[in-house]
Amino acid sequence: MENDYTHWLVWLRQHDELHTVVSTTVLLLLAWASNWLVKRILLRGLFRITGAQIQDHGLIKRLANVVPALVLAFGVKVVPNLPGALVEVITNVCAAFIILTIALALSATLNIVNALYQRRKDAHLRPIKGYVQVLKIAIYAIATILMIASLIDRSPLILLSGLGAMAAVLLLIFQDTLLSLVASVQITSSDIIRVGDWVEMPQLNADGDVIDIALHTVKVQNWDKTITTIPTKRFITDSFKNWRGMQESGGRRIKRCLYLDQNSVRFLSQDDIERLHRFRLLDGYLRTKESELLSWNSQLEETERLPINIRQLTNIGTFRAYVEHYLRENQDIRKDMTLLVRQMAPTADGLPLELYCFTNTTVWARYEAIQSDIFDHLLAILPEFGLRVFQHPSGADMRDWRLPSTE
Repeated sequence: MENDYTHWLVWLRQHDELHTVVSTTVLLLLAWASNWLVKRILLRGLFRITGAQIQDHGLIKRLANVVPALVLAFGVKVVPNLPGALVEVITNVCAAFIILTIALALSATLNIVNALYQRRKDAHLRPIKGYVQVLKIAIYAIATILMIASLIDRSPLILLSGLGAMAAVLLLIFQDTLLSLVASVQITSSDIIRVGDWVEMPQLNADGDVIDIALHTVKVQNWDKTITTIPTKRFITDSFKNWRGMQESGGRRIKRCLYLDQNSVRFLSQDDIERLHRFRLLDGYLRTKESELLSWNSQLEETERLPINIRQLTNIGTFRAYVEHYLRENQDIRKDMTLLVRQMAPTADGLPLELYCFTNTTVWARYEAIQSDIFDHLLAILPEFGLRVFQHPSGADMRDWRLPSTE
């Protein structure tokens, strides 16, 4: 058997072209077999150790590609009758391919590190995605230099020596990356924004939750489910509103006005006061005010006790007190935060009565429901105080209006 193999090998060497083809075929088969075996070994070994996370990012596949490239790089030198220039080209291409594969494997490793970091509960407070992207850029830059050096068969130091003259060009090309890197560091160190924060940037039509913070961009999912992509540096150079403080406080502000018709403002008569005593929220207030006014008015001389001189209760003042007591009795309003009902400066649209308070929830739907319930009640109870809301005349108002008869 050994003699037959030796005889066949001698015969093959006598045919140069056939010898080259057979040797090349064997080399390619060895490269394929090594790739298959390495993938099997790594896939079964590393998968059991680290789990599916590595396989998902393609790390094993990229590492397995290094072995067949090594087989080709060293095996092509023993293939007979190949031109020296071709052997050199194949060796250089294999070396460049190995460098590229290692760079891609390192990139996949960084993806794994980021994915594992994202599993931490506090990952959204200090995202590292921007730093991972910076490392990837550095890896790809170094890999590019080494690949070019391998392809032209020159030392990478020669290429690096020429980078000094290209520094200005590189700074110009990567200025956005450098600015974004500085912005990412400032955002992270100063805790300006986090994933999950509700941010509002009207100049870029962004109003929603931050869903991703990367090196160059920050993604904001707006309330209409659209996504706005904002350059990271804009969060340093531009103003924006972060609602995190409101969410962490546990209370959301209500700041809205009731616009009252100023022509409906008047003093309360004694009958009005007796009728309003039926309101549980007003009974104590009315008794206190009546005692205060009686004490004040009793100090006036008998001749001075005219309606224009004495102090009287007004329907708007009593309504303002009612609103404040109503808010303090409302279980959905926080009592440990600012709560006030104030009268604003009159406008052409009526007399604003502003409610300023905080709900005990920050959930949007619940907040809107609480706010609506409050104003539903106040609008419905206004006539009890002899007050009217102000609104501009509509077409129906004009149709109901009639000119006085001239007859």
